[in-house]
Amino acid sequence: MQATDPSIPRIIFMGTPDFAVASLDALIRAGCNVIGVVTAPDKPAGRGMKLNESAVKKYAVEKDLPVLQPEKLKAPEFVEHLRSLKADLQVVVAFRMLPEIVWNMPPMGTVNLHGSLLPQYRGAAPIHWAVINGEKQTGVTTFRLKHEIDTGNILLQQSFSIGEDETTGEVHDRMKLIGAALLVETVKGLAAGSLRETEQAALADHQVLKHAPKIFTETCQVHWDQAAEKIHNLIRGLSPFPGALTELDGKVLKIFRSQKEISAHSGVAGQVFSDGKTYLKFSCKDGYIHLLDLQLEGKKRMAVADFLRGYKPAAEGRQIE
Repeated sequence: MQATDPSIPRIIFMGTPDFAVASLDALIRAGCNVIGVVTAPDKPAGRGMKLNESAVKKYAVEKDLPVLQPEKLKAPEFVEHLRSLKADLQVVVAFRMLPEIVWNMPPMGTVNLHGSLLPQYRGAAPIHWAVINGEKQTGVTTFRLKHEIDTGNILLQQSFSIGEDETTGEVHDRMKLIGAALLVETVKGLAAGSLRETEQAALADHQVLKHAPKIFTETCQVHWDQAAEKIHNLIRGLSPFPGALTELDGKVLKIFRSQKEISAHSGVAGQVFSDGKTYLKFSCKDGYIHLLDLQLEGKKRMAVADFLRGYKPAAEGRQIE
């Protein structure tokens, strides 16, 4: 049963995707007083253009939580509705950028959960870039919102390792649970007045900062003249979405999982090799990249052995343009 103790902060939760659902669920299970949820408006999707509800909305409706879905966060009617709920604290997980009139509204401020160890990997795609850059460790951070994106005072952090072959999707699924637990700890600490804030500027002065900008199509292109390690990291960093891109016989090929083979060769980077049954690999700067999970333009995603049953490369050792 949801908490009603007046000493527990009244919380407005803001989020949209599945990643945010884990945090909302953790807050509810911990007895936090979530009085309302703000999420993205329903949007038409699919062939029938049926209205699609966000993962957070579906969960909120299931739990009988009031739901707000503003088109514009500065709209006077939304701001007034939000103010009328008299929240003590707002919690943001995987949501839009908030205007100051919204994030500065509650007396206890607004707390955000970010998928990196701030100040590292500020930006829209922190998990992707940590994996793409071959990081061995990442983490989650709770911090107070302020004007500049991802720069507010740090409240709590939790680090964890990234496996050598782990994909962004796999890190995401672990991170959402780790982050949810950290968020609950943060809310309880704020309620008890026991948290000590840390200014990011103090940390940033001693680090070379890496950023996490939005992923574009250009980011997804595989350059076969690079080292196997770098290509392998790019592939797993873009898996499952949006997927690393190359070409095979003039068609776009998405790669979701790979294995690197470090070995000297005298060939040209970007050549494709296959036995037609079990392996398909591309040559790169210092070896080969074996494709394990892929999707050719116009086809469904499949394992390499299944792919090779219905497809034969034009010529063994042929260079891919």
